[in-house]
Amino acid sequence: MTKQYDVDLCIIGAGSAGLSMAAGAAQLGRSVVLYEGEKMGGDCLNYGCVPSKALIAAGKHAHALGAGAEFGVKPAKATVNFNTVKAHIQGVINHIAPVDSQERFEGLGCIVIREHARFKDKNTVVSDTTEVRAKRFVIATGSRASAPPIPGLSDTPYLTNEDIFSVKTQPKHLLIIGAGPIGLELGQSFLRLGSKVEIIDIAAPLGRSEPEHADILVKALTEEGLIFHTPAKTKLIRKTDTGVAIDLEDGRTLEGTHLLVAAGRSPSISGLDLDAGGIKHSRAGIETDDCLRTSNPKVFAAGDVAAGKGGLTHAAGFHAGILIKSFYFLPPGLNRIMGKATTDRMPAAIYTQPELASIGMTEAQAKEAGHSVKALHFEFDENDRAIAERSDVGGVKIIATKRGKILGASIVGEGAGDLIQMISVAMTNNVKVMGLVSIIAPYPTRGEAVKRAASSMYKEAFGSSKTQKLAGFMSKFH
Repeated sequence: MTKQYDVDLCIIGAGSAGLSMAAGAAQLGRSVVLYEGEKMGGDCLNYGCVPSKALIAAGKHAHALGAGAEFGVKPAKATVNFNTVKAHIQGVINHIAPVDSQERFEGLGCIVIREHARFKDKNTVVSDTTEVRAKRFVIATGSRASAPPIPGLSDTPYLTNEDIFSVKTQPKHLLIIGAGPIGLELGQSFLRLGSKVEIIDIAAPLGRSEPEHADILVKALTEEGLIFHTPAKTKLIRKTDTGVAIDLEDGRTLEGTHLLVAAGRSPSISGLDLDAGGIKHSRAGIETDDCLRTSNPKVFAAGDVAAGKGGLTHAAGFHAGILIKSFYFLPPGLNRIMGKATTDRMPAAIYTQPELASIGMTEAQAKEAGHSVKALHFEFDENDRAIAERSDVGGVKIIATKRGKILGASIVGEGAGDLIQMISVAMTNNVKVMGLVSIIAPYPTRGEAVKRAASSMYKEAFGSSKTQKLAGFMSKFH
């Protein structure tokens, strides 16, 4: 028999956005149905952020053994047990999994249904054994790795982020299609664990980043041993007796034991019967307004599945917070103003070593938007902490208007993903460049570099003849 439910909120997808929505609504006493047809925790816990960062940590430990000569520590070659590495990754997933588990959310009061859901009509969602009517619906089904239309790829065995962490044996020679964040993070990690790694992309790496910072990262990875074929056009991918081969249009052939495809993601909308729900969609995902509302006013989309608004786990969490506020804390009408999920301050980070983090506009984007900008710099080779740790690659770049409004920033170097949060706090609270100058940074820390970059805006004015005359005049009164 089909079970019938009539609830306040029905959520499809138990990833970052769906779980945050479910927890928030349930703790507010709302009745919630949460559907998940696959693994609780979604892509981030099981195939994305969590396992990749665990792999990166393993790679860092292996690399550190051979990187101590400058400190007087005799380098040693790491001996890697790949099965133990995989056990470490699974152990990290298992440690976090209870927070995302069915049991936890049922304990919060949610009705958790472990089946695939689809729309029956504009007001109803069904699965194999259930039928749900709700005041509001949220689609939070995320995205999956997509394969580019390269001849031969569909006939060749390849890995994605969904199975690379459980591959039976460590790739001896890993070929990676895609020079984006996933390709770079996994490429460096497998290189450090002992694999030979080559990355192929039709475009230059990190084209959306500040070019000088992208160059610093690519140079560091190249010096470590990562081989780039970018930009390069792929003519054919084919299976070989020893693994896989990639024929490039320039006549070269690359051969490896394994192939990882890390060339983009597609929204997970298959099987949802969105047309039956009156929900407009495209290959880019579900169409929404600035408040994440779809063409069906009862249905909202959050996270990667919302066309043009996802792509990051923390973006999904941000969407969930916006929707909770809009549903339960803002009066009708006001939520159209204060419930917008648009943002020009979404931080992003690539967790290679060095890290590359960014927020807001690049210098080029700011100029294209018509701003008269100042690019403020400070390099880590002038930062005492970075010098002491002999890790002084990179620096801070802040993009600001001449009146001090911060439009964006980029940081490349050790801990960049943490440092960018200082800029995020400033932009969120409309703090201008002078606010960053005024902070007191503990010495010696890398965070000083943000303050020093901001201070460079006033360097010329500070030592000008006009300022000197002012100082001379004021000194007469003291």
